[in-house]
Amino acid sequence: MTPVGISLEPELLRRYDTAGPRYTSYPTAPQFSDRFGPPDLAAAIARSNDEPIPRRLSLYVHVPFCESPCFYCGCNRIITRDKAKAETYLLRLYREIDLAAKQFDRDREVVQLHFGGGTPNFLSPAQLGEVVEVLRGQFNFSRARDRDISIELDPRFVSPPDIAKLADYGFNRASLGVQDFNPEVQAAVNRVQSIEETRAIVDACKTHGFESVNIDLIYGLPNQTVDRFKKTLDEVLDIGPDRLAVYGYAHLPHLFKPQKQLDASLLPTAQTRLRLLQTAIETLTAAGYVYIGMDHFALPGDSLARAQAAGSLHRNFMGYTTHAETDLLGLGVSAISKIGDTFSQNPRDLPGWETALDDGRLPVFRGMTLDEDDILRADLIQGLMCQGKVPLTELSNRYQIDAASYFQSELAATAGFEQDGLLQRDEDGLQVTTKGRLFLRNIAMCFDKYLASRAASTSPTYSRSL
Repeated sequence: MTPVGISLEPELLRRYDTAGPRYTSYPTAPQFSDRFGPPDLAAAIARSNDEPIPRRLSLYVHVPFCESPCFYCGCNRIITRDKAKAETYLLRLYREIDLAAKQFDRDREVVQLHFGGGTPNFLSPAQLGEVVEVLRGQFNFSRARDRDISIELDPRFVSPPDIAKLADYGFNRASLGVQDFNPEVQAAVNRVQSIEETRAIVDACKTHGFESVNIDLIYGLPNQTVDRFKKTLDEVLDIGPDRLAVYGYAHLPHLFKPQKQLDASLLPTAQTRLRLLQTAIETLTAAGYVYIGMDHFALPGDSLARAQAAGSLHRNFMGYTTHAETDLLGLGVSAISKIGDTFSQNPRDLPGWETALDDGRLPVFRGMTLDEDDILRADLIQGLMCQGKVPLTELSNRYQIDAASYFQSELAATAGFEQDGLLQRDEDGLQVTTKGRLFLRNIAMCFDKYLASRAASTSPTYSRSL
């Protein structure tokens, strides 16, 4: 789906610019409870092993360290230049890998491994390669052509020779943080990064056979203007990534302390912020990128665009992915797992994670087991976020319910989207229009039964949807 020439009325953007979840999971992480612990995760893994056709596995490794703070950041990270901390962290990571791997049947194939952070390339290429080898020794890595080993990279702290080493270790996908190339914006957020060093890493990835390279941008940062952001977009297009993610900056300083160092008076107005978003959509779709939905774009030949066209696109805590129907095992501080009908999360503080592993326990501090209603709604929201559909007939058959009756009030809540040309209804359900793909979060919120209780919170929990 390539919405070249998409027209978004400013009033429409303003009307739907509300706070809400990103739906990398349903239920979302605020619903997790500390009543869920290591025995619950072990039981979930045992149940998943016993399924008639065991799911394949996706692995996520969290590396929390960064050498320099970016003031916009909302990630779980630790600022340090002491590289010795990496070795200490890896020793415990290997304990966690050993504890977790023993729980899984060996015949379950790993089809995806992703390193996130923080800054994963805080680890040296040799250390990253060592982690991959440890995982290979404990898990059954698939030899399929579509197997992915991917990593998030900070171009300021990696070199083209490093990329060659990563390719030797099997890495075939990379995501580079850029955010904005304008010097005044970079100075305001404490992330000064040149076009040349970014291009050098993208070119190295392509030279060494990486199948896909993504670049992350952020709109809504201090000192951004439409003209400046358009220039950044043009500069990124000249570099030529396979994918782009264009995120809206979420200013939540009560949740993320580094953001208190930003000068809030320099943030774009709400009107400018929406113009920045529209500029990104118009520029990227005109350049031939497929608008996957929300904040993701991909070239038509990229596997993400092909997966959406084939109906196999999936969404999890790593964002949009081509690997549907997998169990996700998160490793490292703060990492989240999705095993069967459960979610679980590791401690978000380093001492808590370390203590659990030193005691020989799986480091789980909260999670939840989904009930039947959660599973149904998760299925619906997954289809909506990935394929832009609410397939009522298909859901009725799959769950032996009358989905139109079950979701009667929720469907009524979507009437405004239909009137605004963002949704179309037919005998099989709802279909998001090309224009409506920008508002997937808003539409999904209609089917989220937990939002009302979260709305009572005095402090904002979620970022703006646009």
